[in-house]
Amino acid sequence: MRKVMAGLFHSIDGAVEAPHLFQFDSFDDDLGVLLTGVQQRVSDVLLGRVGYQEWAGYWPNAQADGDFAGFINAVPKHVASETLSAKLAWSNARLIEGDLLDFVRRLKAGDGGEIAAMGGISLVRQLLFAGLLDELVLITHPVVAGSGRRLFEPGDPTTRLVLVDSVKTQKGNVVSTYALRP
Repeated sequence: MRKVMAGLFHSIDGAVEAPHLFQFDSFDDDLGVLLTGVQQRVSDVLLGRVGYQEWAGYWPNAQADGDFAGFINAVPKHVASETLSAKLAWSNARLIEGDLLDFVRRLKAGDGGEIAAMGGISLVRQLLFAGLLDELVLITHPVVAGSGRRLFEPGDPTTRLVLVDSVKTQKGNVVSTYALRP
């Protein structure tokens, strides 16, 4: 069974929305090495509609020099949306047909490397609360963002996680990896 993971940039006050507004000065080489390692294990990416639209407007034209642009442009991208058309312009991107959770179950049961949920707070929440997310990685930057959507909301169901790894980078980022408690 393949593993589904999600990694989110996170401020100390809990913001996960628009991390480009708060992470730029705390991204460091240690974090780059960790994220490159993740990319090497991932063979499929899940995107929500908002994440797809934002990223499809930027990454196809970004320099592909072996970094994230090279990875994200080449990897198969599965997009969860009820409003996008069936023909997606970004290379290797296709719209998920039918139920998202059923699709993820089938993808997990297939062959390949890890599956990464990227670019979608709602997507990560759906997978987590459906029990389909095997690993949640929160990359906490040492900053108070002051605003922005949080991953967790009042009224969310109690969900137990187990800390399986924690790493501190040279600029004070904390990368915490959690697994769903069985």
